[in-house]
Amino acid sequence: MIPSLEIHPVTGIGEVRPGDDLAALITAAAPWLADGDVLVVTSKIVSKAEGRLVEIPLDEPAREAAREAALRAETARVVARRGPTRIVQTHHGFVLAAAGIDASNVDPAHLVLLPKDPDASARWLREELRDRYQLDVAVVITDTMGRPWRLGLTDVAIGAAGVDALVDYRGLRDPYGNELQLTQMAQIDQLAAAAELVKGKTAQVPVAVVRGFAAGFPPAHGRGAAELIRGADADLFSLGTAEAVARGLRTAAALPDAVEFAAPDAPVSLPALQFPSTRSVTLPPNTVAAVVVWSPAGDLLAAAEAGRTAERLRAVLAADGLATAWLEIADPAALAPDVPEGGVPLGVLAIGRGSLPSL
Repeated sequence: MIPSLEIHPVTGIGEVRPGDDLAALITAAAPWLADGDVLVVTSKIVSKAEGRLVEIPLDEPAREAAREAALRAETARVVARRGPTRIVQTHHGFVLAAAGIDASNVDPAHLVLLPKDPDASARWLREELRDRYQLDVAVVITDTMGRPWRLGLTDVAIGAAGVDALVDYRGLRDPYGNELQLTQMAQIDQLAAAAELVKGKTAQVPVAVVRGFAAGFPPAHGRGAAELIRGADADLFSLGTAEAVARGLRTAAALPDAVEFAAPDAPVSLPALQFPSTRSVTLPPNTVAAVVVWSPAGDLLAAAEAGRTAERLRAVLAADGLATAWLEIADPAALAPDVPEGGVPLGVLAIGRGSLPSL
C-alpha cells in the first residue's frame, strides 16, 4: 500500500537564542506532536541554540574581512571559485556554497554557522523528546543547498536520528523483472525537501512535522546523515571545471616517465605510432607503441618545437590512461631509417598501459 503523508508546519516558535531549549520550544509550539512523526528542523535554529554564531562588524571593510575569516575557518578545501562565489567542502564533508554560513534570518551583527555535529544534534533532540516528553519521533536537521547541473535550491538533510538515511533497493526486481543495480534513495533528503514546502524561507517557520512516514525507525538512532557523504574515492566531480583543468595542466607539466608498463588488458590501437625499426633502443616491458621524435639537422627552433609536441602528446595519452617514457638514444645513426632525410632523431617516446594521474 502506498503511504499517504501529511506535512504540518510548526508555528509560534519565535526567535531562538544561544542556550534556548529546543525540545521545550518545539513541544510548546506543537503539543499535537505524536509517536511516529518525523520532526524536520531547520539547522539555523539548532545553530542559534548551540551558540554557533560569529560576531561581525557592521561597517566595511572590516565586515567583509570577518566573513572571509569565518569562511576560511569552516572550509576543509575549496572545490570551485567564480568571482565572489565559493563552493567549498566543510569539515563535516558537506560540499556547498560559502560553507553554509548564513547572514539571513539573523541580526546584522552576526553570522550563523552550521551545527558542529548535526547528527549529534539530531540525536540529542530525539533523546530529549523521548526522555522528557515520552515522544518517540525521528529527527531530521536540514540546510539549503544548490545542486550540480540544476538551477534552484532545495533543502537537504545534514543531520538525522531515528530514520535511515538511505533506502537500498539494490538486488530487488522491478515489475518487469529487471534487477535494480544502483538504486539507493536518499529518503532523509526527500523528507527535508517535502518539509520545506510548508516551512518556506520568509515565513519564519523553522520546523515541520511529516506524519504517516511508514518506513519505521531503525535500531538506536541509525547512522545519521553522514552516511550520505560521498567519499573521495567515489567522487567523480571533486573539483569545478576550471579547477579540474588547472590541476590537469599542472599534472601534465610534471608527468613522470614510466619505469615499466602494465600488461595490456585490451588491444591498443595507435596506428600513427610505429616501433623503431632497429634494436638500438631498449623499450620498457609491455610497451605497446613507440615513436621516434626528430627535427631537421641544425634547426634549434624545430628541435624545441618537437620537444613541446612530444610533451603535449604525453599529456593527451595520459588523459586516455596511457603512460609514457622518454628514452635517450645511444646511437642516433642507428635510427636514421626512422626519420626523413636530413632529420636528426632526438629521442624515442615509449607508450604503454598505465593509469590516470591521481586526482
